[in-house]
Amino acid sequence: MLRLSNGVTNPIGLELLESLSDSLDRVRASFGGAVLAGGNKFFSIGLDIPNLLGLDRSRMRDFWNAFDRVVLKLFCLPMPTACAICGHAVAGGTILALACDFRFAASGRKLLGLNEIRLGLPVPYIADLMLRQVVGDRDATKLLCFGELVKSESARSMGMIDGVFPEGDTERLAVEKIAQLSHFPKAAFAAIKENRVAPLRARFEKRRKEKTEQLLDLWFSPHVRVLLEEAAKKF
Repeated sequence: MLRLSNGVTNPIGLELLESLSDSLDRVRASFGGAVLAGGNKFFSIGLDIPNLLGLDRSRMRDFWNAFDRVVLKLFCLPMPTACAICGHAVAGGTILALACDFRFAASGRKLLGLNEIRLGLPVPYIADLMLRQVVGDRDATKLLCFGELVKSESARSMGMIDGVFPEGDTERLAVEKIAQLSHFPKAAFAAIKENRVAPLRARFEKRRKEKTEQLLDLWFSPHVRVLLEEAAKKF
């Protein structure tokens, strides 16, 4: 099991991305599957906005590229993966969850969603593509355009979550699911997964640079900076 560990809220900064990338490399080399988990209060609050606000455009571009690489690495890992969500998964937290093959969440008021539009930003292109693949175009459009956070039960009803369980059982059941899948022939599973991820990966790579610059233009716009600075106060 891989566990995000960056304080109570698990904000996603460059150090966490580097650690997760290294862990995914070790998993690929030595294991037959992976479960990604976080904390019981927050799976992840999303990007580390307070620290990212201090980066200039060049360094922020480096961060976005690193984020995209890690998400794509998790999404394309040629083995079964699951996300065990026992706390809130906001924005970047939901993006990491979408990069897994299966998502299991704890019952109760555990909120998920992509609220970037409320900060004046588009959802990162790779997340937009993954969400539409998981829940379909109509539900994805509603989630992206309204930016609302939804409870785990509502997320399950639209197909974003595969199962909702008592908090104490969620991680165990995620591990059991991956253990079950890891017993199937590895090459066959990898081939099946490649059929799903390859078209999305190709589509993303084709427009990656363009979409990154579009996002950066907005990130550094005066209006969005005000919204980001206000959001940073919640960390």
